[in-house]
Amino acid sequence: MFKLTVKKDFAAAHKLDNYQGSCAFLHGHTWLVEATVCGEELDDCGMLIDFKILKSMLGDIIKPFDHSYLNDLEIFNHNQIKINPTAENLAHYIFQEMKRQLIGTYPKTRILAVMVCESPEASAVYQEA
Repeated sequence: MFKLTVKKDFAAAHKLDNYQGSCAFLHGHTWLVEATVCGEELDDCGMLIDFKILKSMLGDIIKPFDHSYLNDLEIFNHNQIKINPTAENLAHYIFQEMKRQLIGTYPKTRILAVMVCESPEASAVYQEA
């Protein structure tokens, strides 16, 4: 199996509701996102998928997050239900979006994992079992 990883970052603010601690207050991060895809078959050029395509896909998914207040975004306010914009929830959302896009366009390549780092010391990973 081949695995490819691309990385992109964005700057955004958030706060965590129902949290006891300093993260309950408005604060920001320079978030780093790593997306790893995998597959068995290479194309005629010897690639699983072009890194340029993966970086563009990830960039398009995280673009709405950049320089935003994450708590106000629609994905964290779905059907009158507020979802905390945690690293875990960001990783899950990005994973699902990449999965949807890959299935439609590159069915031989699948998303393996998404890691979201809110600092060099703290990250969350989402992958399906």
